[in-house]
Order: sequence, then C-alpha cells, then structure tokens
Amino acid sequence: MTSRGLIIGLALALAVSGCSRISESRFNPLNWFGSSEPAPAAVVADTDPRPRVARVTSLVVEPTPTGAIVRAVGVAPTQGWYAASLVPETDEPVNGEMVYVFRAVPPPTPEPVSTVRSRELSAARTLSVQDLAALRVVRVVGAQNALVARR
Repeated sequence: MTSRGLIIGLALALAVSGCSRISESRFNPLNWFGSSEPAPAAVVADTDPRPRVARVTSLVVEPTPTGAIVRAVGVAPTQGWYAASLVPETDEPVNGEMVYVFRAVPPPTPEPVSTVRSRELSAARTLSVQDLAALRVVRVVGAQNALVARR
C-alpha cells in the first residue's frame, strides 16, 4: 500500500469513528425529542366547540427534512368519533412549550363503547424548522390526561 493509500485509509477510519458521537448528540435530528411521558391534564381555553378526546395514549415527535411531525393517538369515550385534530392553544410557543388540545367531533347519535382499539383516533400536526427553533416541549392535552415530549 502506498503512503497516499495509507493516509486516505486512516482519514476514512477517523471520520467513521466519529459517527457514534454524532448519533448521541443534539445535532442529530432523531434525538430532538425523547419519548413521551405522562403529565397532568391542563386547563386550557375552550375556544373550539369540539370536545376533547377522553385520553391521549401516545405522542411521538418525528423529525422530517423540513421540521417535525407531531403525531398523537387518543381514545374517544364511545365509537363513532371523527375529524380528530390537534388544535394549538396559542399561535406561538410559551416559554418553549407548545400545547395542543386533542379534539374530535362526537357521533350524532349515541354509540356503543366497545373495545379501546375501536375507539382510537389519530391526529398529526407539522412543525417547521422555524417552529422548532423556539420549542423545547410539546404537550398534547385530552380530557383526562396529557402527554409531554421534551427535547
């Protein structure tokens, strides 16, 4: 092997060895938000006529090339709820926290309760890179609980 080949090989080995540090750093978009954790249901202003979903069961903030996607799953009190969405409590983050209220439209007539799986609703919201710049915490609030994802 020539000295040039040896230098190139050593440079590649050095570059690859630094990859493990990047994967654990805050520069890696996959590390921006950890897993969600339970939080008490906050009292929020009810400006939307749709009721809150009974319970928020999961919250994930997934990085994208243009920012992130906030994805939540909740359980409605009965079957037949529809048009689920994450409604922001404010237009801008407050103290680095963005609060979303998980809302849905109830069925027009009484429906059976049935299984939890049959009452699950999903909703998502996109965040731009600019939104993420001032954001440290994402909170999704239901009627009985809330989940929080932190950076």
